[in-house]
Amino acid sequence: MPNCTSFLDVNKQYKEKNALIFPDQNREISFINLYTTVSEVAGGLIGLGIKSGDRVCIYLDNSCEFLIAYFAVWRISAVAVPVNRVLREGEVSYYVNNSGAVAIITDHEGAGLVEKISGMTPGIKHVIEVSGEGKWHGLGAEEPRISPKNCKFDTLCQIQYTSGTTGNPKGAMLTHGNWIASMYAECEALSLVKDDVYLGIYPMAHVGVSWGIASLRAGATWVIMNRFELDHYLKIAEEYRATVIAGMPPVIHTLTNSNELDGSILSHGRIMISGGGPLHPAIWRKFSERYGIPVVNAYGLSETVVLGTGTAIRPEHYQYAKEYMSVGTPIGFSEVKIVDVNDPRKELLCNEAGEIALRGPGVATGYWNMPEETASSFLPDGWFLTGDIGFLHKDGMLSITDRKKDMIVMSGWKIYPTEVEAVLIAHPGIRDVAIFGCDDVHKGEIPCAAVVPRDGADPTAEEIILFAKQKMAGYKVPRKIFFAKDLPRVSGWKLMRKDLKAMYCSIPEDRSHDRNK
Repeated sequence: MPNCTSFLDVNKQYKEKNALIFPDQNREISFINLYTTVSEVAGGLIGLGIKSGDRVCIYLDNSCEFLIAYFAVWRISAVAVPVNRVLREGEVSYYVNNSGAVAIITDHEGAGLVEKISGMTPGIKHVIEVSGEGKWHGLGAEEPRISPKNCKFDTLCQIQYTSGTTGNPKGAMLTHGNWIASMYAECEALSLVKDDVYLGIYPMAHVGVSWGIASLRAGATWVIMNRFELDHYLKIAEEYRATVIAGMPPVIHTLTNSNELDGSILSHGRIMISGGGPLHPAIWRKFSERYGIPVVNAYGLSETVVLGTGTAIRPEHYQYAKEYMSVGTPIGFSEVKIVDVNDPRKELLCNEAGEIALRGPGVATGYWNMPEETASSFLPDGWFLTGDIGFLHKDGMLSITDRKKDMIVMSGWKIYPTEVEAVLIAHPGIRDVAIFGCDDVHKGEIPCAAVVPRDGADPTAEEIILFAKQKMAGYKVPRKIFFAKDLPRVSGWKLMRKDLKAMYCSIPEDRSHDRNK
């Protein structure tokens, strides 16, 4: 079957039409130039001796180069390992060592971090440094332009790290077939055509990048943003006449709660994407009434390349979605069912809440080097247990009600409490700590910490937050710090996070530390 970058060869027919626009760097890349650059970088990777199956980390901010790196790695049938640029030394080391990466593609600042951890990451043989002007340093000798390697449906092309039940991130093994399924499903969900302009804000290290790749597959233009900032977002949407607009619950919340904005902005938008966390019905309704732009509320996971196997509510569903609560019906060749949380062999009836199970061509083949976790989530008959709780309406539409796991989802970011606790417990003033999520109307949830100080110690909230910032990515840092004498545990060991939520989440702002950043 074709390699998942084969569409680049087809889309070079668009020649000088813009494939990518990156306003922050005043850059435009045509379809023919994207095809040429990807082929040349792929040749340079082969020149380094990188071969099919080798893992290559990509440690960059959102940029044209991040996308080119993806495509070049996939093109030679190597395996991309995206690493979010906000991650720190210990986190990057884990990704590199766990994946067994032989090379890393990064920028100048990232290369400095890679140098610092070189003693901990002996497997890295090549550091390829790219600049914002599209210059690549450290590639091998020039090779002829590389055609996409022939692949099978289940040929591994990416290890996508997600949070895991053991406290360490799990690497979902995604294949060329998974990605092709996602491209086609997302083209279907958004009714993408070559005249569309997609405004993308999702981190390229996240599977949300698939919306942009699907846009390119359709021959549309992708306008890249590195980070969301309201005024810049609106300016770019208007300047480039964006028709398909990436959003997420906090973005949609900001748009609805900004009183100075009216329905005339986003005037070219025909559809808004939401995903990565629950969209509150009141916010969804208010956005719809103010702007008149249908929201494609999507449900998928890293393990399903978002809509490679997933569900979405589309404009034609709105007559059935008066309560603004559903994430729609299966897309493409996806299947969904609800199973008993204690016995996944038992399928539940309509309107019965249970664990959401998905099956289809976008489901990963398992977790990298984690056979037990793979066996518990990926069932022999192809169903994937998502860990999310929901129910099916009689018309087949899915609603999500809760999560089975303790995962905190803030603005689409998944935060695993055990990982954060492992960092904070190293603080010399902390005897015990627990991380839990509190509801937040803007971000969905925010991470909070209950801290038990060591005897004789008196750490401040500001001190703890500074310590956390130095050790982990910013989105994982607790927004609120609560001080406690002890933590609620069963038999002295099993932490009761639900009790912590009940104890602390309703405390007024003036009685807790709140980091409003």
